Amino acid sequence: MAGVRDFWVRAALVLALLVPVYFLIAAFGAKFGLIDWTIGFGQMTFQWGPKVLMGVGGFALIGLLLALLVPPRRGALTALLALLIPAIGLGYGMYVRQQAQSIPPIHDISTDLVDPPEFSAAVVEARAAVTRGNGLDLANKEANGRSYIEWQQEAYADIRSVPTGLAPEAAFDIALSLAQEQGWSIGAADMEAGRIEATAESFWYGFIDDIAIRIRPDGSGARIDMRSVSRVGRSDLGANAARMRPYLEELRVRLQDVES
Repeated sequence: MAGVRDFWVRAALVLALLVPVYFLIAAFGAKFGLIDWTIGFGQMTFQWGPKVLMGVGGFALIGLLLALLVPPRRGALTALLALLIPAIGLGYGMYVRQQAQSIPPIHDISTDLVDPPEFSAAVVEARAAVTRGNGLDLANKEANGRSYIEWQQEAYADIRSVPTGLAPEAAFDIALSLAQEQGWSIGAADMEAGRIEATAESFWYGFIDDIAIRIRPDGSGARIDMRSVSRVGRSDLGANAARMRPYLEELRVRLQDVES
């Protein structure tokens, strides 16, 4: 029986150490295009991930009981470490789930909800090539029986257009300069059309969000609007709003400095 106990404890530790490897394969496999995001995130992480964690955790728990009950008692610390690794994974998963429940389940944020900035044909084509990608029809998007516009008006009322007293060309230069400082990948910068396009990629899984900044005449000056849309996923976990807020805040500061 002691031999079975020793084997079980060692096997539990090996399985536990393979758990991070499993999730790294899922995340970076999707990021670098080795597997589709629906497999890396949708199946390996979202569907199978909890089962893997609970299975390894249960295996390690049995190992811990054997280490504590089978004489001569040994291997308890090894079994405890094997149990701790999946337990941390499950705890983190529960934390993310709770965070998701406290954030609007939307993925398309715009300063202009009536006439949101549009994307170029190149961006539309790139999004269409993504498996189970999100559409761009903001006006008709719904989540949990409510329109995206309602969700945003309630949760992100502070994300709004930026009016300026500058000529469109001057406002465009400031908006572009700030966009280039964000670490985004700038895809287009068309002063004549008043459009800046960029993408932001997440470290894990390589999820891509498309960003559009629109500058157009508005009265005696120019008005700047911004939109950030996730290519995949029902909820962005607040990432788009978190990206837009600091950009818009800094944009207002820089515009104020120039206008004064």
